[in-house]
Amino acid sequence: MSERVPVRLEPLGVSFEVDQGSALESSLFYFGIEFPCGGAGECKGCRVRVLEGEVSITPAMRSVFTPIELEQGWRLGCQARADGPVTLEISQFETSILADESEIECEPAEGLGIAIDIGTTTLAAQLLDLRTGKVQAVETALNPQAEHGADVMTRVQYALANGPRLTELIRGEVLRMCKALTKRPVREIMLCGNSVMHHLFCGIGVEPFAAVPFDVTDGGTKVFRATELGWDLEGDPEVCFLPCLGGFVGSDILAGILATGMAHSERYQALVDLGTNGEIVVGDGRSMVCASTAAGPAFEAGRIRMGMRASTGAISHVTVEDGRMRCHVIGDTAARGICGSGLVDAVAAGLELGLIQASGRMAAELVLEGEVRLSQRDIRELQLAKAAIAAGLQMLSKRPVERCFLAGAFGNYVSIASAQRIGLLNQAEPRGNTALAGTKLVLLNRSRRAEFLTDVPARVRHANLAADVQFQDIFADCLVF
Repeated sequence: MSERVPVRLEPLGVSFEVDQGSALESSLFYFGIEFPCGGAGECKGCRVRVLEGEVSITPAMRSVFTPIELEQGWRLGCQARADGPVTLEISQFETSILADESEIECEPAEGLGIAIDIGTTTLAAQLLDLRTGKVQAVETALNPQAEHGADVMTRVQYALANGPRLTELIRGEVLRMCKALTKRPVREIMLCGNSVMHHLFCGIGVEPFAAVPFDVTDGGTKVFRATELGWDLEGDPEVCFLPCLGGFVGSDILAGILATGMAHSERYQALVDLGTNGEIVVGDGRSMVCASTAAGPAFEAGRIRMGMRASTGAISHVTVEDGRMRCHVIGDTAARGICGSGLVDAVAAGLELGLIQASGRMAAELVLEGEVRLSQRDIRELQLAKAAIAAGLQMLSKRPVERCFLAGAFGNYVSIASAQRIGLLNQAEPRGNTALAGTKLVLLNRSRRAEFLTDVPARVRHANLAADVQFQDIFADCLVF
């Protein structure tokens, strides 16, 4: 009979016993850990950290974690076995948070720095050695403001009615993340985010976002000392929030322009960040134009009857095989919903099989797997979202785009072929978290700050698509798949 060993999960504070040497995957699933790659050991969505005890390192773990991360105790939950008593730190939310892992050019300096991407839903922070540019530690979290609204407009209304509460929440969480990254003194903390996150963090009134024309009058670079924010960080580091580009186009998009090299390219290129509020930049290094468009939450499976985030039980990909749709379900379990990438795939497959017309009409609900199906209303939601992005790109592009970069988590997982099939994009290169990558570039190259934060924004013009009479006509044309 196998010996039983104790397993403790923090911060849940729960303990249970398993057979020594047994896999922990099913137990971790019960407590909220998700397995985006189906337990194949190909991603870090199920990562856990060993606080006490030992969990053997497998080849799959070595392939997805850096030596530093392994030394810090990070392991894959899908590959973990209880070789003896062990305490694990878990977070069921880390599966949906995209951190940047690209190498960034660095101007050597002394000390440590922190780069943070403040997203509407998630936060991603990295501790960097300013001398080498190497990542020393990573911290991710949910944006605590989400309790008071999932989208920026809801939070604007909450802020107008409730004063500084959202500012207190985001500053408090960012401070917690900084302390979790290191106990050593930090020289500088660099942040980026959309325009609303910029204003809320910096304590600027959000009234401009509450009514047309949504003009930002105080969206420039903001610099604080940690003590000005009420932070008790050793060395009182400088805290800098990158500038907005205009309207709802924030510093996360400026960071994307820097990370992709658009600011210094002679090629005519585009950057597209898909989300509830889709942001677009088009142009070359001499002149660029940016805009935001209300794409709606369909790319995140919002307002979709059986929509869900990319977690266990979500249909994440759909292909056509032998004249039928074949669904991939995260976690190798029964399908219980569909996420954004699966939605785009499913509609593309429906078009290929003739189950959905180019107009978006279908004769009956589209049955995917088990009880999961798409309704006519679901198809219309995706049509509206994709038409907003496609129309925005068409409006901003003065000549054919040579290269299109796709930013953000959705862009990292969506099938480009399916995106092309539904008419969302003609071409695209997924580039991951360009917001965090660009923020790191600014942090690691102090002598180029004026160029990054003044010269480049000066070459970007903000366009208000909602005020353009041609937009609605182009939008209507783009509704067709």
